[in-house]
Amino acid sequence: MVERNVSSAIKIVSRKSLLCFFSMTILFFMITWLFVLHSTSSEDTPLSIDHNLLPNSKHFSTFDDSSSVAKDQISESSIANRAILLVDNENVEANYKTKQIPETNDNVKCSSMHAKVVLKVFMYDLPSEFHFGLLDWKPEGKSVWPDIKTKLPHYPGGLNLQHSIEYWLTLDILVSELPESASNSRTAIRVHNSSEADIIFVPFFSSLSYNRYSKMNKVLQDKLVKYLTAQEEWKKSGGRDHLILAHHPNSMLDARKKLWPATFILSDFGRYPPNIANVEKDVIAPYKHVIKSYVNDSSSFDSRSTLLYFQGAINRKDGGHARQQLYSLLKDEKGVHFSFGSAQRDGIRKATEGMQSSKFCLNIAGDTPSSNRLFDAIVSHCVPVIISDDIELPYEDVLDYTKFCIFVRTRDALKKKFLINFITSIGRDEWTRMWNKLKEIENFFEFQFPSKEGDAVQMIWQAVARKVPFIRLKMNRSRRFFRSLHGKGMGLKSIL
Repeated sequence: MVERNVSSAIKIVSRKSLLCFFSMTILFFMITWLFVLHSTSSEDTPLSIDHNLLPNSKHFSTFDDSSSVAKDQISESSIANRAILLVDNENVEANYKTKQIPETNDNVKCSSMHAKVVLKVFMYDLPSEFHFGLLDWKPEGKSVWPDIKTKLPHYPGGLNLQHSIEYWLTLDILVSELPESASNSRTAIRVHNSSEADIIFVPFFSSLSYNRYSKMNKVLQDKLVKYLTAQEEWKKSGGRDHLILAHHPNSMLDARKKLWPATFILSDFGRYPPNIANVEKDVIAPYKHVIKSYVNDSSSFDSRSTLLYFQGAINRKDGGHARQQLYSLLKDEKGVHFSFGSAQRDGIRKATEGMQSSKFCLNIAGDTPSSNRLFDAIVSHCVPVIISDDIELPYEDVLDYTKFCIFVRTRDALKKKFLINFITSIGRDEWTRMWNKLKEIENFFEFQFPSKEGDAVQMIWQAVARKVPFIRLKMNRSRRFFRSLHGKGMGLKSIL
């Protein structure tokens, strides 16, 4: 009897020891696996954000795992352009949810500008007919570039200015070569060895070409395609590391069909199918505002006499049909200025006075989702009311527009009395908070030469720098089967 009890006790102890051993083994495996995941995340993940590429400002949001307010309570995303990834010349629908942006902690600053990574840019020496020659500048000697130390070619004014980013970015790369420009505030520098570059910059003034030389524009696009596809840099990457300016929505209608692997700098995706341009691949840049900035703005909620302001073209096509309907709903409302206007004659002066004396400024979708009116409102410190469901905004991966803009879905805005009741419900304190924020962030939308820390030129370069990991990911994926298809002795001559 005693032996039987001892035997049973031994079996129980053995089972417990075995169970404990297996438990410890599983725990050890899980700890080891978590350590491996931690060691391979963050730095090596191509789509993670390098905080060294973020601007040095308290006004920017960063991604984390904390809880956040769902942005779709305010506006709907542009699904067509957000849900497409371009991999190996195929369109792959991405089944993912956009990570939500948490509430911004204004007391937390991003990494120092002195520690940021400077974007290395290789710029083609394109013939002058593609850039400054369009400004009636004539090259002297063998150089295709003007001597920017003596005199800058003049860029035409008026509405031409709103798509002039090609001019400012090209000047910024040229000035980076001057000894006096070497400073810690630079965001991008020119390199002359393409193998050292993060991005290959194509200095084609496409918007200017379209606006001023529409008949010649198609010819220049054809020439550009032939030039680029013949270059070794294009052949090595299939164009994936190239940066092409196409800010005017019609500026590259022909060439884009052949140059789509490149990263485009655009104003929006309004006239681009998602297999050619999308938010994963491309960069959205601001328009250059047409009206002057409101310097020394000492206005207040009470001193701005107009509640809601809109002046511009009312009859629009595509997504702009809402303008006519909103005009009918708002034209007779107290405190609302809603009228036709243009940049002709005295239009810009009137718009300046109107925006600077208004509390809120309407930004309604027109022929495309965006317009320079938004940026005119920002520099007028007139709180933008954005009614454009498919709009994409510059630097929105780091800048929370809900701090200084109001977003309203089109279907809600078109309900009788909805918009006017919503705007009148925003009180003095909330408006003043957004007004102050507009004054803090307006510099991010200023184009100037030479560029300065945190202005539009440097913000665009930083946005491009944040695309570089994704560009490298695409290029590396494209090389996977190259050797098995082309043989051991074949170099990376082409991946097209």
